[in-house]
Amino acid sequence: MKFNTKVIHGGQHHEKVTGAVMTPVFQTSTYAQTSPGQPVGDYEYSRAANPTRQALEDALAAIENGARGLAFASGLAATDCLLRMFKTGDEIIAMDDLYGGTYRLFTRLYKDSGIKFHFVDMNDLEKFESLINENTKLVWVETPTNPLMKLADIQEIAKITKKHKLLFAVDNTFATPYLQKPLDLGADIVMHSATKYLGGHSDVIAGALVIKVKALGDELHFKQFATGGTLGPMDSYLVLRGIKTLHLRVQRHCENGMKVAEFLNNHPEVERVYYPGLPDHPNHAIAKKQMSGFGGMVSFTFKSGKKADSISFLEKLKVFTLAESLGGVESLANHPALMTHASIPEDKRLEVGITDDLVRLSTGVEDIDDLLADLEQAFR
Repeated sequence: MKFNTKVIHGGQHHEKVTGAVMTPVFQTSTYAQTSPGQPVGDYEYSRAANPTRQALEDALAAIENGARGLAFASGLAATDCLLRMFKTGDEIIAMDDLYGGTYRLFTRLYKDSGIKFHFVDMNDLEKFESLINENTKLVWVETPTNPLMKLADIQEIAKITKKHKLLFAVDNTFATPYLQKPLDLGADIVMHSATKYLGGHSDVIAGALVIKVKALGDELHFKQFATGGTLGPMDSYLVLRGIKTLHLRVQRHCENGMKVAEFLNNHPEVERVYYPGLPDHPNHAIAKKQMSGFGGMVSFTFKSGKKADSISFLEKLKVFTLAESLGGVESLANHPALMTHASIPEDKRLEVGITDDLVRLSTGVEDIDDLLADLEQAFR
């Protein structure tokens, strides 16, 4: 199947008993057995498996071209499940610009477990490879990054991870499988905050892992089952419903994102725009190489460099909603230093470029004229 068909039909089957076209919400915790250890169907207890969640996991595997998909209660629960594969003395190399929650998980929760984390600019492949040693077990990349829209060349990094026999995981939340397929480019694992573009309607918290090789997928499923961070049936249904329109929504997100970026790039109040679709973006060539579009996320700074100007601007927006999160049909605006990335120490934020005047926009699917007019009135 081509992608636009796969988001609707990939890995999906009509419900066997009634023929229901949409997967029902199997709101049950347990399943009848005819004899001890002999369930009626393939399910015993919903922490281990649930038909609605299974339908979502099959869809996730289909759209990312993976062997197995796993659905979690949040993106961080998915990341946590992956980290449980490692032990004291292991080392993980991660991109230097990460979602604040991921950075918090790495540095504040797992620092006491004995796992060592290195943060590096993944565009400096020589420096990245120099950090690899016999204890290195995982490479974690976010591309494009949150909130500075940095990109990493997945194919080139995969060559290095394969040479050193390392696991390679990519956070594909911003790009979505509509624009970028990390498993096809050489990654072993893809992570999504399915709260964002996969759900697409700001009405669910969910996460996902998609694994390229079945054996590794089975190992991670055991950890998911044993630790219990699974996604409930109603939330699974909402994400599954969202995936069916992913291709339509992301296409409009890309169209609006490019126009918003161009508008900001020409605005006298704006110092710098972070959007991989702009030709002057430092990673534009990588974006053209591995993405089929540039997404709906745009960040920018003010010529004044003043935190007060960014706050005033955000308070005056009317169509854009000042809120955390992203990827919904409605446009959202965010102040990373005060909101999504507040858990990162100030010196670390400034080191990677998250300044106090940085604004992050998630362009929705509204009419572009209304979005541009809202930005203009907020600047005024």
